[in-house]
Amino acid sequence: VCPRGQRTDENKICRECMGSPDRYDWLYLGFMAMLPLVLHWFFIEWYSGKKSSSALLQHITALFECSIAAIVTLLVSDPVGSLHIRSCKVKKLSDWYTMLYNPSPDYITTVHCTHEAVYPLYTIVFIYYAFCLVLMMLLRPLLVKKIACGLGKSDRFKSIYAALYFFPILTVLQAVGGGLLYYAFPYIILVLSLVTLAVYMSASEVESFKDLLVRKKRLVVLFSHWLLHAYGIISISKLDKLEQDLPLLALVPAPALFYLLTAKYTEPSRILSEGGNGH
Repeated sequence: VCPRGQRTDENKICRECMGSPDRYDWLYLGFMAMLPLVLHWFFIEWYSGKKSSSALLQHITALFECSIAAIVTLLVSDPVGSLHIRSCKVKKLSDWYTMLYNPSPDYITTVHCTHEAVYPLYTIVFIYYAFCLVLMMLLRPLLVKKIACGLGKSDRFKSIYAALYFFPILTVLQAVGGGLLYYAFPYIILVLSLVTLAVYMSASEVESFKDLLVRKKRLVVLFSHWLLHAYGIISISKLDKLEQDLPLLALVPAPALFYLLTAKYTEPSRILSEGGNGH
C-alpha cells in the first residue's frame, strides 16, 4: 500500500505523483462538477413553477455555490493554495479499483494494498461534493426564504430537499462507478443531451423555429443542450487533431434541426387522422 499521493511503478515501488492531469482528466472532472449543477437547475425549475420569479436568482446562486466549491477544492488539493493539481496517470480501468486486487499469498490472509492509484481523480470529487453541500446549506435557505414569495411554505425548500437526496446518490455513484464513468462520460453526455432535448421539445410542443423564438427560455434550454453536446464531442475527440476534430462541432445543431424538420410529420394527431382516413 502506498501513502496518499503516491502509486507503484513497474517495480512495485511507491513513487510520488508528480504529473498533472491531461485534457481528458480535466474534462472528466468538469463532467463530475457539472452533475450537481445541472441537477440543481433541474429541480429549481421543476419546483419553482410558473408563479415564482425567484427561479433565476436560485439558478445564479447554484452556479455560484458550485463555482466556489470547485475553486476551493482545487486550492486545498496538493499543491495547497494553487489551482494546479498534481496527479498520477490513469493507465487502465483496474487503477480505479485497487481494493479488488488485494493479494492472498497463502489463500488465508489477505494483504490490504488498497490506495488511490488514480490520485486525486477519485477523492477530489468527494471533496468537491462536500463543499457544494456545505455552501448550499449556508446560502440557499436564506435566499429562498427571502425571495420565494410566489411559493407556499412547503414548496419553497423542495429544491434543497432534492439536493439532500441526489448528493448521496452522486457520492455512491462516484464510489462504485468512478472508473466506469471516467471512460464512458462522453457518450453519457451525448445520449442524455439528445434524449432530454427531444423530451423537452416534445413536452413544450415545439414544432417549428417560430415556436422556439416565442419564449426566450426555450432558446436558453436549446443553447444549454448544444453546449453539453459540444462538451461530449470534445471529450470523445480530445481535440488531439484540431483540423479533424473541430469540424465535428458543426454537428452540434444537427439533432435539433432534424427534430424541427421532421416534427410535423410525426405529430400523433396527424398520424391518427391519416390512419382513420385510410380505413
